[in-house]
Amino acid sequence: MRIATWNVNSITARLPRLLAWLESSGTDVLCIQEIKSAESAFPYEPLRDLGYEAAVNATGRWNGVGVISRVGLADVTPGLPGGPAYEGEQEPRAIAATCGGVRVQSVYVPNGREIGHPHYDYKLSWFEALRTSAAADAAAGGPFAVLGDFNVAPTDEDVWDRAVFEGSTHVTTKEREALAALREVGLSDVMPRPLKYDHPFTYWDYRELGFPKNKGMRIDLVYGNEAFAKSVSDAYVDREERKGKGASDHAPVVVDLDI
Repeated sequence: MRIATWNVNSITARLPRLLAWLESSGTDVLCIQEIKSAESAFPYEPLRDLGYEAAVNATGRWNGVGVISRVGLADVTPGLPGGPAYEGEQEPRAIAATCGGVRVQSVYVPNGREIGHPHYDYKLSWFEALRTSAAADAAAGGPFAVLGDFNVAPTDEDVWDRAVFEGSTHVTTKEREALAALREVGLSDVMPRPLKYDHPFTYWDYRELGFPKNKGMRIDLVYGNEAFAKSVSDAYVDREERKGKGASDHAPVVVDLDI
């Protein structure tokens, strides 16, 4: 089974590339983030034409997540159980589903904006709720993974230049500790090292030639429980999908499972 995660940065803008990528990549399950579309406007029909069904948690603003599958879609849980609100609203940043016997949760962790900002505290609280809610699925026995845009670079090796990020979010000790705390419930980063590239970044800013200069970050991650991790036969970042006109600023992260 091939499972992937991809921050598409607008499903409307990325739809032609998304459909082409699903066909060419042979992906069975895709977790997507930053849909930027209301659920009512989501392109279910073009996906059905390719043999995929989708579950979406989206309101049409800056967030939105989904799970796209051609191997079944059951036990859908929209939202983050016990998750915090921001400015009085529960943002659509998580959705879980069971696909072909594998439980997946697509997440778009809050950005945090800047240290000391209320959004930074919200981000840390969101991580705590994610750790708590993931515990039951992680311990259930079957393969389970949290996939998505975590907005945290796990180590200094996961940013192109650590000095550039000094005093900024995505690399702070508290954020990294919050991410690492997922290990306490039996989840671990399933991406092998080394990967097929020296710097397996997943995000490059559109500005200042970020991608051509490889000024990137690895913030799109796959954290699986033991049953998931021991089934991984290959994993890679599809950098080719970041190239060319109309690309998202994130590349898909792909994991193959022997299930």
